[in-house]
Amino acid sequence: MDEPRIVAISQARMTSTRLPGKVLLPAAGRPLLAHHLERLSRTPGLDGVMLATTVNATDDPVVECAQGLGFAVFRGDEQDVLGRFAGAAALAGADLVVRVTADCPLIDPALVGRLIAAFRGGPPLDYLSIDSTRFPRGLDAEIFPRRLLDEAAADAADPAEREHVTPYIYNRPDRFRLGSPLVPETPVDPAGQRWCVDEPADYALVRRMLEALLPANPDFGWQDCCKLLHDHPDWVDINRSVRQKTLH
Repeated sequence: MDEPRIVAISQARMTSTRLPGKVLLPAAGRPLLAHHLERLSRTPGLDGVMLATTVNATDDPVVECAQGLGFAVFRGDEQDVLGRFAGAAALAGADLVVRVTADCPLIDPALVGRLIAAFRGGPPLDYLSIDSTRFPRGLDAEIFPRRLLDEAAADAADPAEREHVTPYIYNRPDRFRLGSPLVPETPVDPAGQRWCVDEPADYALVRRMLEALLPANPDFGWQDCCKLLHDHPDWVDINRSVRQKTLH
């Protein structure tokens, strides 16, 4: 049996409601999107990385950034993110899809690799994710077969399912085999951290972290981020007041 082709697909657009243009904001001399895509591309077990953005002219700079770094891009409908992911997966020839979002510039390739290995190495599954309630936000990733993405794109009618891509799968435990989310081997210290970029305070923290970590250790992982914040406890307060958006 042939090995499945595993492709990570990340979504990005310039018209984010809370912090427009956030994925191209600079940190350590490069756009956040460049940090995100290049870190993601180092994930063990991945066969490809693709960016899924919109057909809007406002997203031309996102396309130019990704393609300039050598990453493939799929453009689709702004509101129908599910359809956009399905189109990207088809273009990439993916058998398994790893879904991430481009507002996570500190994404950890080793952790995403652990997710892929867990999905492939255990009992057959339809869906597995990183537990975003136990890890800092900003390390999030999900993995599932493309055939379920195609089914969701064909059948999902709920606007929330089309906007958020995977609820069609994980909200149907009677139909699909859901794995227990990946959790940290040891408790996260300090707890309750946000490393995704949704608001200006998030950007202030993530930019500070990238500029502190990259010069000494370009291949830093999420535990290095924890150590940095343990050594600078006041930094955690920078975005402590930001609240995560919830699904509809």
